[in-house]
Amino acid sequence: MRLLRAAVGSFQLSETLRPACPGGGRMEVLEEKEEEEQREEEELKALEITDNLQDMETKVSMEQVCVPSDVPSTDTSQLPSSYKTNSLKEKKLLHIADHFLQQYAHLCPDRKPLFLHPVNECGMEKFVSTTVRPTLLPYAELYHWDGCASFVSDYLTMEPLESPDTPPSSLYSPTTILKYQRGNCFDFSVLLCSMLIGAGYDAYCVHGYATREMCTLNETLELCPLLRKPQEVPKEGMKKSNKYRVKPPPDLQSKFELQQEAKKKAETEAAEKNKEREEEKITEVEKPEHDPLHGLRVHAWVLVLSGKKDVPETFFINPFTGNSHSTTDEHFLGIESVWNHRNYWVNMQDCRNGCKDLIFDLGDTIRWEVMLSGSNKPLQLLSDAEEEKEFSDKETDDTEKEEEDVSFDMPPSWVAPIQIYPREFETRCSEGRKVILYKKAKLEKWAPYLNGNGLVKRLTVYADLDCTEVVEVREWFKNREDMLDMREVNKQTQLTTDYFSPGHLLSLKAHTYTSLEPETEYTMEFYNEARVDGLQKRVETANEMTEYFAGRDDFLHVRYMEFGKRGKKIHLAGTRTDINSRPIVQIKECFHRNPERPADEDVAERIFLIAEDMIQLTYHLKDKYITASKKDFFKAAEGNRKGNEIVMTPEMCITYQAGSSEKDEKLLHLYELLRKLTAEEKQLKQRVRQSEAEALKVLKIRENEETNVKLSVSIYNTERNEKRRQQYEAMKNTTEDELWGRGEQDLDYLAPFLIQVGHREKMTKGQALRVRDDCLTDLQHRLINKANIIQARLEKAVEELQKKDQWFQQNQNRLSAEEEDDFLARRSETMFHIQILALRLNREKQTAPQKYLALEEKLHRDPRLAEHFGHA
Repeated sequence: MRLLRAAVGSFQLSETLRPACPGGGRMEVLEEKEEEEQREEEELKALEITDNLQDMETKVSMEQVCVPSDVPSTDTSQLPSSYKTNSLKEKKLLHIADHFLQQYAHLCPDRKPLFLHPVNECGMEKFVSTTVRPTLLPYAELYHWDGCASFVSDYLTMEPLESPDTPPSSLYSPTTILKYQRGNCFDFSVLLCSMLIGAGYDAYCVHGYATREMCTLNETLELCPLLRKPQEVPKEGMKKSNKYRVKPPPDLQSKFELQQEAKKKAETEAAEKNKEREEEKITEVEKPEHDPLHGLRVHAWVLVLSGKKDVPETFFINPFTGNSHSTTDEHFLGIESVWNHRNYWVNMQDCRNGCKDLIFDLGDTIRWEVMLSGSNKPLQLLSDAEEEKEFSDKETDDTEKEEEDVSFDMPPSWVAPIQIYPREFETRCSEGRKVILYKKAKLEKWAPYLNGNGLVKRLTVYADLDCTEVVEVREWFKNREDMLDMREVNKQTQLTTDYFSPGHLLSLKAHTYTSLEPETEYTMEFYNEARVDGLQKRVETANEMTEYFAGRDDFLHVRYMEFGKRGKKIHLAGTRTDINSRPIVQIKECFHRNPERPADEDVAERIFLIAEDMIQLTYHLKDKYITASKKDFFKAAEGNRKGNEIVMTPEMCITYQAGSSEKDEKLLHLYELLRKLTAEEKQLKQRVRQSEAEALKVLKIRENEETNVKLSVSIYNTERNEKRRQQYEAMKNTTEDELWGRGEQDLDYLAPFLIQVGHREKMTKGQALRVRDDCLTDLQHRLINKANIIQARLEKAVEELQKKDQWFQQNQNRLSAEEEDDFLARRSETMFHIQILALRLNREKQTAPQKYLALEEKLHRDPRLAEHFGHA
């Protein structure tokens, strides 16, 4: 049988009511039998007769469930009227909900009452769907479900339900929950659902049952999400059957090597199995104690259906943690009902196996009983036919209205718009700090700028369940000027690894070290795209340094340097790198293949044995060859040299040419190659010293950055950027002073002309005369140009007037009285314009000599020029 379609005076029952056993409860399956149809219709008629009595009984039972026993005190004086009253449509909805609950209790006596219309913070009964307020907040992070879930879990503080096996008696608005930053699982879910629907997701609040750990937010037996390894998706090779395929080449692999690999693989699998068995034993020992309320603990979470926002699969969100879960997760034990801002659905499926077997097709009326059977779409989204039907329903008589009254649209939300201010969004956690305990781990979160070093998150990993022995510490940073993003510290090896975002002063990407002292073991990774030399990584130990390159034109990808011991140990702090530096024993460089050169001429590896005065060259392998060509050069001793020139002898070079029976190269070619290599060796020594100096510079800068941590603040963040705010206010005050004084003080009229003589305090007589003549000439040109412009405009206006008069004389007989009046009005305006231009032209001609004489007199009185004109 189906539940009553919420309407006044009409009850429709379906064929079969599927059992739903959330929380482990059981109910009898009501099967429809043909011989009982008539008796059921008589019972329904009797039910309609005693409708008022049953309404009163339902209200009494609902008062016992919904009236809160201990409502926390909240300030309701500033709340809108919608919080304190119900509209006519809301009252009708509550009446419909009462009828729906009445039939539900009659048909499902073994199931618990539905969570339909608890009271809000003002003590008013409000339907749960109208408490959902879809809102899209203006933050990019809240456009996605994980950002919304993370914000809700961090911003709010969890409060347990008063009774773990009963829904709450009240449901506050999301605005009040945000104000006090506290709430139970239902408050969390309504706020998160409102944000997800506003972001475009198909989200629903869920009233159901979960495990004790999930209901109480006990994650001490759960693995931290930051420590979970992503699941590897196996790559299945798709073999396409082809009738005409090329015969594969013969398998030349060694059977012995294959046997050894299979043996190693079997040993590895056996070790993994033993490890899994040990972990299973540990898990059994760490299992929580039996919960006497298992299956009865009430919980609320969020359901996100697939489809919208490219969600590939339906999933749950636990609002307490912000984590997503599969719908088959064993922590979720059953569902009573789901709702959004448009409707309310009751689960009619069996939940004996939790939520594993549930089908979330809310359009299936057999599995989900919907409360409002009408259209859920707003009027502007309806099709033309549906819209005409909506309007035609209003014009039907009273009888037809009663029949069509089965459909009822959800009234709009009574909740005020949800607002989160930037400071609140940034602070997130209550009091700016939050601590979460996981299995062998502790996660701490801070608000940005709360810590002076920019620390916003820290994960501490322990070796035992009691969290006493620290194994590893991971820290995340934000807004640091040195672009430090993350730090990993291994407490057992004391190895520290710093990770940097792009933009570091030295293009640093990662830095692994045990100490910031020079000539200690470290590994530096760089953003090679931002470096000219393409350096990707540098690894240094006490006597070795290895550099890795990428994207170089000379195909160099590895440079290895070996150092010897100093004769005398000297501290390097504050000294130059070329003084008392470590002696270089050898330098080895490796090159990728250059396809533009033959393999036997393309060097693959070259080694400069500096201590032995020897250079070794190894070339790339040629195709189908297993040996490579080589050349070994032995430098001449000092006694065998003529000055700086090398005396080349055949014994100084040993050559091996792979696959060639030709004679050896000429001695001249080898001599030129040796000279080139000797010059490159000197350059390489300088580069090695530069690498050492750069490494010391990086260590020094990193030490200074850690000693004096500086946080960057956006120029748009006026609350924190005090320096920028002071600069802005000073600039604003200066601008106002300039604008205020500009009207009072005269501008220096000689400035453009003094520039030509160099702004000298004392000028010669010739320079003074030049300034005076230039100033007078400039004024004369400006007066003449102004008079010419006025004269040109006057002549143009007179010419237009003559054309209009000529046109009027030709067409006067064909014009109507209105057109003639219009022409005369426009002609008088043109005449007025001509008179104004003529007056301005005459005034310019009269005042021009006066302005010239006034400027001349002003120049004679100017103190910078007066001393020269007084003797003239």
